Amino acid sequence: MRNTTIQTACFFCMLFFSINTFGQEPVDFVNPLIGTSNYGAAFPGPIAPRGMASISPFNVAGPQNRPLEKDSQWLSNPYVNENTFLTGFSQVNLSGVGCPDLGVLLLMPTTGAVETNHLKYGSTYSKEVAKTGYYSVDIDKYKIKGEFTASKRVGVSKFTFPKGKSNILLNLGLGLTNEEGAMLKVVSSTEIEGMRTVGSFCYNSPEDAYPVYFVAKFSKPANHFGVWKKTPKYEGTEAQWMGYNGKTRMMKNTIKTVVGDSIGTYFSYEFDKKETVEVKIGVSYVSIENARENLERETGGKSFDAVYKETYDEWNKELSKILVEGGSYQDKVIFYTALYHTLIHPNTLNDINGEYPQIKRTKIGRTTDTRYTVFSLWDTYRNMHPLTSLVYPKQQSDMIKSMLEMYDENGWLPKWELNSTETFTMVGDPASIVIVDACLRGIQDFDIYKAYHAMLKGADQFEENPLRPGLKEYLDKGYLSTNYPGPVSTTLEYNTSDYAISLLAKALGEKEDYKRFTKRSLSYRKLYDKDLKLLRPRTATDNWYEPFDPIAGANFQANVGFIEGNAWQYAFMVPHDIRGLIKLMGGDKPFSDQLQKVFDIKQFDMANEPDIAYPYLFNYVKGEEWKSQEMVHKLVREHFKNEPKGLPGNDDTGTMSAWLVYSMMGFYPISPGDPIYTLTTPMFDKITIQLDPRYYKKENIVIQREINSDGKIKEIQLNGKTLNSFFISHDDFVNGTTLKVIQE
Repeated sequence: MRNTTIQTACFFCMLFFSINTFGQEPVDFVNPLIGTSNYGAAFPGPIAPRGMASISPFNVAGPQNRPLEKDSQWLSNPYVNENTFLTGFSQVNLSGVGCPDLGVLLLMPTTGAVETNHLKYGSTYSKEVAKTGYYSVDIDKYKIKGEFTASKRVGVSKFTFPKGKSNILLNLGLGLTNEEGAMLKVVSSTEIEGMRTVGSFCYNSPEDAYPVYFVAKFSKPANHFGVWKKTPKYEGTEAQWMGYNGKTRMMKNTIKTVVGDSIGTYFSYEFDKKETVEVKIGVSYVSIENARENLERETGGKSFDAVYKETYDEWNKELSKILVEGGSYQDKVIFYTALYHTLIHPNTLNDINGEYPQIKRTKIGRTTDTRYTVFSLWDTYRNMHPLTSLVYPKQQSDMIKSMLEMYDENGWLPKWELNSTETFTMVGDPASIVIVDACLRGIQDFDIYKAYHAMLKGADQFEENPLRPGLKEYLDKGYLSTNYPGPVSTTLEYNTSDYAISLLAKALGEKEDYKRFTKRSLSYRKLYDKDLKLLRPRTATDNWYEPFDPIAGANFQANVGFIEGNAWQYAFMVPHDIRGLIKLMGGDKPFSDQLQKVFDIKQFDMANEPDIAYPYLFNYVKGEEWKSQEMVHKLVREHFKNEPKGLPGNDDTGTMSAWLVYSMMGFYPISPGDPIYTLTTPMFDKITIQLDPRYYKKENIVIQREINSDGKIKEIQLNGKTLNSFFISHDDFVNGTTLKVIQE
């Protein structure tokens, strides 16, 4: 009898699950908690597609964690899933980055007497719910429920308070970094305005700091309000006038403006029953006036639920550009969450009126399109931007136009741009690759010749060139020596950019430039050690650097030759010349053996970019393509899961997620700048990619798999015709109708 009951229960569970899954939209499969552990640096709170505003629970400063102190820059995101102590909800955040910035404007509800020390007013929390465009949590200490959503430039919070005295704090002194300078003004019992300085990304100098402006509006007027400022100890009349309590100056109702480093404000209420207060915070990088306009035009008069529905629908529209059928529920969750992550950055910088701060922030520009920001290009040139070109080409076009605007403003294409501040983080000249790649995939509605000349400036100008340090030595020797940091890595990045420039030169009929940059792109060969079959650094006297340890540099440890990697992880990082590398190594077998060795000796690092394409390189060796199919499938299953630690490491503004999206669809942009894909086994029965008619002739491309057994690929057909290789051009792909993968 007991077994029958269990079987019946299981049957109804399966029936419910089946019906529930059938009715779900792509947006419903997203789990924003994926990547919030294992250094993924994602946050679980709401954001609109490519939004400026976002809300994240802030749990990285508490008694069980190292509290944030002056000049401590140790965390790259405001939330880590394992942590349990909440100190607020930040209103502007970065997703999947390796250095801290933003994570500021912390809103926190409390009850009882006002407390301004975050270590005292913080609380444990429970009942987290994270969905696309929505996050909620119970704040245990106060029995308050917090709910959050966001439009593109406005964060919307809803707090449900118990009966009694309740408070909403806005803390401008707490954040991921500790730039000095903030201001706030209590405009009325329902409105606050102000600014907070940010901009210490990857330990940039204080001169690179910049303001984020905000306006906060409350749905209910406060019974009492005030501001605070933490200061060194004062004595005498100022302390008495401000009501100094020994640690913090508390300024009530009559004093409405405060300027300083560690400041905040509180709004207090006296509720005689359970009540709800909504708080809308509009942000801007231009002015308080623009923040207010963003708030009014995007969310004015709209309820929390109305804002959430609009953002939910916008996300569903974007995610539905790729529809998948078959595969498991878990497969759909990790796939659509990955696609979701690729649509966070680059994100919108301009206000709703089109204004944005120009590079160097000395002028205000205006656009009728979208000015994008957060270009982590060393990461994203490899796969995220090609994915955007394919699925969201108008966005990619606006991103390129944003890069060219930066060139007009700054004299250089971006390298790692953040909110109109060029951080010059990482190595190489990646913007050239992104622009060429998009152009050759058919996105050409921008000034191509301006882009070409901007690339040439970065590639040829010796003096004061922030994009390519050591350029003269690179051109003289063909490589950078150990006089420069990460010389092998930097040489390979310059080579890859030079190859991209050669492709555009060829397309434009610039024959001499084509020859010149093609030759430059192959200079990595001078760093090839034929005995080790590895690339290794040379000194300024052209000798091999000694002592040389090919393993040194793994797990982000510093070494002489490489940036974020070692000789094994960079051994095949010449995506534009794999066939040349095969010849250099002595043919297919030595190449394949050396590639396999990277995996066998556990030097492949799924969590970082230099070797991210390696699983696909077996496709270059006829008869060994099955190894790519097997390896990609294995890596997907091992490193991507429906859980907080379900990313292999830092998402790098969507790069790891883009790898997963491609890998589950069964193709990959193997050579950045080259409009080609290499093919592997899809992980869904059918994939339909909707194509933008403004850029592509076909309405969509369909990928199908036919499984006779779960084995290696037997045949690949495009529109019913057999392909004779595991590579396909972008043009053939988007101008086809059906790509069919038949497994043995």
